[in-house]
Amino acid sequence: MKRIQLAAIPLLSATLFACGVNNDKDNTYNAQSDFTLAYQSITDATLKAHTKTLSSDEFEGRSPTSKGEKITLDYLVSNFKQMGYEPGNGDSYLQAVNLLEMTASPAMTMTIGNNTFEYKKGMIASTKREKTQVNVKDSDVVFVGFGVNAPEYDWNDYAGLDVKGKTVVILVNDPGFENPDSGKFQGKTMTYYGRWTYKYEEASRQGAAAAIIVHETAPASYGWSVVANSWSGPQYSLVSENGNADRVAVEGWLSNDAAKKVFADAGLDFAKEKAKALVSPYHSNLKQKASITVNSTMKKSVSHNVIATLPGSQTPEEHIIYSAHWDHLGKDENKKGDQIYNGAHDNATGTATALAIAKAYKELTVAPKRSVTFLIVTAEEQGLLGSLYYAEHPIIALDKTVANINMDAMNVLGRTKDVSVVGMGKSELETYLAKAAKRQDRVLTQESRPEAGSYYRSDHFSFAKQGVPALYAKGGNTPIDEQTADYKKRTKVLITGCYHQVCDQFRENWDFSGVREDSQLLFEVGFDLAQSSDWPKWNAGSEFQRH
Repeated sequence: MKRIQLAAIPLLSATLFACGVNNDKDNTYNAQSDFTLAYQSITDATLKAHTKTLSSDEFEGRSPTSKGEKITLDYLVSNFKQMGYEPGNGDSYLQAVNLLEMTASPAMTMTIGNNTFEYKKGMIASTKREKTQVNVKDSDVVFVGFGVNAPEYDWNDYAGLDVKGKTVVILVNDPGFENPDSGKFQGKTMTYYGRWTYKYEEASRQGAAAAIIVHETAPASYGWSVVANSWSGPQYSLVSENGNADRVAVEGWLSNDAAKKVFADAGLDFAKEKAKALVSPYHSNLKQKASITVNSTMKKSVSHNVIATLPGSQTPEEHIIYSAHWDHLGKDENKKGDQIYNGAHDNATGTATALAIAKAYKELTVAPKRSVTFLIVTAEEQGLLGSLYYAEHPIIALDKTVANINMDAMNVLGRTKDVSVVGMGKSELETYLAKAAKRQDRVLTQESRPEAGSYYRSDHFSFAKQGVPALYAKGGNTPIDEQTADYKKRTKVLITGCYHQVCDQFRENWDFSGVREDSQLLFEVGFDLAQSSDWPKWNAGSEFQRH
């Protein structure tokens, strides 16, 4: 595991806070003591209580636009009001998010050359366009390697290629994953160019009619069943002014076996073509035509982000934004037995952390210099849509947003000696995190599976795409002692396999000491930034820079 050495990092909190405004008339105000009391106000009991409430059956799984949404919003807004936070959106604590639900009919086939592939067997497809029917007919098929256009890596698979109206076939992940010693991209650590979302976006920018990703289990980090289940049924996006007309008409996947057939019919060997694409930017004509019709039902609805602000005492126009998502999967009335996806771990724990940190800031005698804002977003489970909407329609100007600190599925497995940094090495925010970790005698370590691209799968990513430095970190993998290791082993048996299942429920025996330490850690990171005049930067080689 990669580790950051902490010895040379100064203790910033006391120094920074000492520079704050002193409003005590008797001049007995103690900056360090004030910070310490706020830090210690974050308790296991507070975190446990919020998590238990938010994941109770009363909240019905917190599905966007449902009865559970209203109950959740009322709970969050009530808490921020009681704490004394100001509405973050004018006179409102809410930001409306317009959602589009598209459900493709499974009665579809995709024809490429002489092959016809069936839905969920050899292919899966849908559309983001606001149309009940989209057609791609007799479209030229072109293999575009990894479908990457990355100037910072001197890589463009589309160079010299016109794909307007064509169907592009794309490899999953990026060129570094299977060629880690080449020095290309970031080796096995996935960059955003490896994410399926990017590949569809870039194909859209290039003017393609359809974008089809070839599934392979290792570079995708999940099997074909995940593709078949996740990309079927209702698919969500944001309502746009142009009806998403700038997206490719069809977004889909081919199974590995199906792709091999397509390449073979073109007189090409899939493995050899892939090998060429790993070495340098590459594309080739597959000399076949593709046709597919996608019929969909369409539904529009409105959900809400929650936003609350503690104004800064000196530079209130500059903000530190903490984020978490309040939503989960709701209730399935067709399911026998337990029908509620309570989402205790994902993400009642993250929302509880946001509320506990918010309360800690109100324990301070003097507000930090900069404003601190809490953004609790909707529709994360539908594709980071609440945070995406906010990033595209920011209430606080992005050039006044110093940083984003995100909280998602916090550590209920007890205290750890390390802090897992998702997307380690991306920004200077890790310097602040390392300093805060030192207070707890902890070290920073890289996430256990960086090749899975987890940095691009939670709400902080919406900020990163806009150039705002974003931090996602939580409890690591090394238990603090043998007793905790034993608890972790027993608890993992109970919760393994509960991700996005009805068994993700609150458990009275959960140890919240790890959540508390991580919450205190993130409180300190935000506090130091709020007391500073610094603007953290992205590290060289990251995909994101301020515009």
